[in-house]
Amino acid sequence: MTGESFFARRADVLETEPVEYDDLPDIGTSRGGRPIRGLRIGQGNLRISLLAGCHADEPVGPRLLCRLPRFLESLPASDPWRTDAEWWILPHLNPDGAADNRGWTDGRPRRYDPADYVASVVREAPPDDVEFGFPRRPDDEGARPENRAAFGWWREAEGPFDLHASLHGMAVGEGPWFLIDADWRHRCDRLVRRCRRRTGELGHRLHDIDRHGEKGFERLAPGFATRPDSRAMRAHFMGRGEPAMAEKFRPSSMETIKALGGDPLTAVSEVPLFLVEEFDPAGRGDAGALRAWKERLGRWRGELERGAEREALRKRAREAGITPVPVREQMDLQWTLVAAGAQAVLRDRAGDGE
Repeated sequence: MTGESFFARRADVLETEPVEYDDLPDIGTSRGGRPIRGLRIGQGNLRISLLAGCHADEPVGPRLLCRLPRFLESLPASDPWRTDAEWWILPHLNPDGAADNRGWTDGRPRRYDPADYVASVVREAPPDDVEFGFPRRPDDEGARPENRAAFGWWREAEGPFDLHASLHGMAVGEGPWFLIDADWRHRCDRLVRRCRRRTGELGHRLHDIDRHGEKGFERLAPGFATRPDSRAMRAHFMGRGEPAMAEKFRPSSMETIKALGGDPLTAVSEVPLFLVEEFDPAGRGDAGALRAWKERLGRWRGELERGAEREALRKRAREAGITPVPVREQMDLQWTLVAAGAQAVLRDRAGDGE
């Protein structure tokens, strides 16, 4: 398999009809008693782990990863995508969260509606975060059952992983934000160029923010940063005098995959549901703009709860410069990160420096 093949077949992956989630193999059970599904396919020595749905209000990653199993299963057994790679796909690690958000996600819309989103969105509090909820050790029964199921499944792998991508999203942003393993920061120049180029081809700009190392986010380039880290998360809350909150953060999926050995590239996509014309009018370039937008959306929700009409809110959203991003474009950007990550791993394996 060549790295370019991951890009060449982009449209085939994105245009494949999604598999029914319940048709995938069962690997565990959620806190609410719903099945956790996962698919392992292929037998090559390029081991790829893909995960989505960790946050309840981020539906697009699962929509992409429900297409990939059907695409892979449609290929001949002799196809390089199945002979050269081994795929470990967890389309949705938070089925309870998906059920909680059906009010705005049902029907697989081509674009999400900002008024429906504001009215119905549900997200777990940070200490109950599925992404940062993986077991600290094999006998850590305090972790959520979803995390224990994924952890146990990954431990069945005969050897380390080469690439792990956790597909995430944002409510609002300037464009996509790509997060890369700090250990690979000097081996991902081509990945950065690929993601930057595809973002421009789709007519978007990158989401650029500098969080100055907070929670593990160190800016690498416009639109790119190192991925978050549980140790940095704990340090952040300890610095705020919140030791009880700090203690609740467990390892992320990225840290868990790395702990299984080898030198895997771990990466995170953050693609917004809604673009905003002026994300950071104060020009601070920090997390303050995101907090301001969250507060605005929270105020709008309060108005809806007090009887405001959704159509009036849709008008206000348009006036505020909020534009829904087509779901296909969101999936395209997520796949670009996966494809560029696989290419980076193959180049590194071949000794082809950045």
